[in-house]
Amino acid sequence: MTVMTAEARAVAVFESVERMLEGAEQREDWKTADSLSGSRFERAVIDGVPLVVKYSSLENDWIMRATGDLGWRQLRLLTSPVLDTLPTCIDHTIIGCAPFTDVGGSRGVALLMRDVSGALIPPGSEPIKMRQHRGFIHDMATMHAAYWGFRDDVGMCPLSHRYVILTPTMAELEAETPRGDPVPPAVADGWRRLDEQYPADARRLRTLAADPWPLVAALQAGPQTFIHSDWKLGNLGRDGSRTILLDWDRPGEAPPLVDLAWYLAVNCDRLPETEEDTIDAYRSALESAGIPTTAWWDGQLAPALAGAFLQLGWSKTADETEFGWWSDRLAAWKP
Repeated sequence: MTVMTAEARAVAVFESVERMLEGAEQREDWKTADSLSGSRFERAVIDGVPLVVKYSSLENDWIMRATGDLGWRQLRLLTSPVLDTLPTCIDHTIIGCAPFTDVGGSRGVALLMRDVSGALIPPGSEPIKMRQHRGFIHDMATMHAAYWGFRDDVGMCPLSHRYVILTPTMAELEAETPRGDPVPPAVADGWRRLDEQYPADARRLRTLAADPWPLVAALQAGPQTFIHSDWKLGNLGRDGSRTILLDWDRPGEAPPLVDLAWYLAVNCDRLPETEEDTIDAYRSALESAGIPTTAWWDGQLAPALAGAFLQLGWSKTADETEFGWWSDRLAAWKP
């Protein structure tokens, strides 16, 4: 098997996992601290090149279940031309894919990726470097600008599904299964703390979780692009001037500020500057890429931030200042 270079955009499609890993000189199970979806990983060596294999199926991946992915959403993306035009500043690391069926019969996808673990942002609690942070923001804007006006004709993650993934309902459904993934119970505990500590915010967020359509409608009223949807630091790294961006499990058509709002919410503990300065930096980068923002910015920023608070407010109850900032963003959005 010939492994593609980092600059190659196309993803090789194999008929089976066996064909994809043909000639592997070494294979071993692997797990990282940021592997929270339940998917299984292996490290492999092919032609002397270190690689990572990710196996995702409806049975082993709670994110697939929570977002309504019945098995082959990622495979549809990777066999489409969508990622072929990804800006060169973004490195998705995927060099091959194959349909995968787990031992229980659930279908999914196996991904073959270059092993870039040495270039990823390491775990920790300290703020990341400003140049890394601003590089991510710049490249996020570049990607959004490149896909401006994108329409999903492949069947990727719908906008509405993004606002049901971390809700009490999801946690209740997952509690009925024997799988034991750690995130759904953490979500349930977080919502309980939210009810106890911030009952007014909890009531509004629970109402929005039960009926996210006003939020979705507000976001669909603005410009759309192609988003990744999980710019968490565990998925990010820098390779020279390029952003490494992993976990393409729920990209799709959505407003650009959905990506930005999630980045702010999920990485809040490690940002080297304020949320406001990050927002301004993204807006400047988007305008520098040729996208005017005056006509739609304010109308989209408010619901995008409210949506991120719906997704992750349950995780912010231990930090009064952080929670207060997001609570103010929720109050500022008037459906």
